[in-house]
Amino acid sequence: MAAFANAQALVQSVAMPSPPTLPVRAVPGTVSPWTFARSRPWPRAYAGRLRAIVRSLRPAPDRRELKPVTPRPRWSVYFLWAPDGQLTPAHRFTLARLRERDAGLLVVVAAPTLSLVPEALHDMVDALWWKALPGYDFSGYAIGLHAIAQASPGADVFVMNDSVMGPFGDFEPLLAEAPWNLSGFTAASLFENHIQSYAFQLRAVTPAMMRSLGTIFPLRWRLDRFQDVVFGQETRFARVASRSMTVGAWWWYDTGYGLDLVLKEPFALIEAGYPFVKRSFFGKYSGVQDAEQIHATLAALGHPPVE
Repeated sequence: MAAFANAQALVQSVAMPSPPTLPVRAVPGTVSPWTFARSRPWPRAYAGRLRAIVRSLRPAPDRRELKPVTPRPRWSVYFLWAPDGQLTPAHRFTLARLRERDAGLLVVVAAPTLSLVPEALHDMVDALWWKALPGYDFSGYAIGLHAIAQASPGADVFVMNDSVMGPFGDFEPLLAEAPWNLSGFTAASLFENHIQSYAFQLRAVTPAMMRSLGTIFPLRWRLDRFQDVVFGQETRFARVASRSMTVGAWWWYDTGYGLDLVLKEPFALIEAGYPFVKRSFFGKYSGVQDAEQIHATLAALGHPPVE
């Protein structure tokens, strides 16, 4: 019997295909890769969403097309915050990395006035929009995604904002091999299971897709406070999208009331193939990780110094 069992195990080991090689490695305490699983929103989430509508719902910010989208199979959308009309070294690093992609580059820049759009952007990008400051990143995402859906329907679109530095390394396999229509990099359980919206990919963006995501990326209204955007748009994004497409992320973490994975384990994530570093390590969360190690990590990744 023992000989038969050994032989059977040998046959099974030969016959069973080996699991596919993933473009990322696991981080302890995470699920990787993770396909979206709906969870019940916390009572606090319902209250936060109601409060967002009451106190923060406003007409969409002013916007202007400065350089139009043209048909391409792939696009990158970068939402860039420039309240003083200046490009930072981190902005320039990201723009250079995105220009290396075999994809069009659309920048949506938030500045107080049209005249404060950085002049250098016109020659650095394939398409350009200005928006006024209110509305945060989701109002910028909405502009870029709707523009691509109309002028370049069917394109795969990688979207990011400037709350993260990067992308670092060869991040193309994370986009190419993602098995979902909506792919996040990290996902969390805070308020409900959701993908984190600093960077994501949408495949085959069309007007129909944008209609299905109309409450997440509206063109007619905005939410005007950061926390209201979190409650009303970011934490609902994956659930709304899952009604019409597959959704997932490379790393999911049970956040609870604790720190996001990107703040708690930045070095383990980088080692695992994660292509970003949060800019808030130099601001709101400056004491969370060792500053010298953050600076050294960025230097090793080829990023210019951050003040």
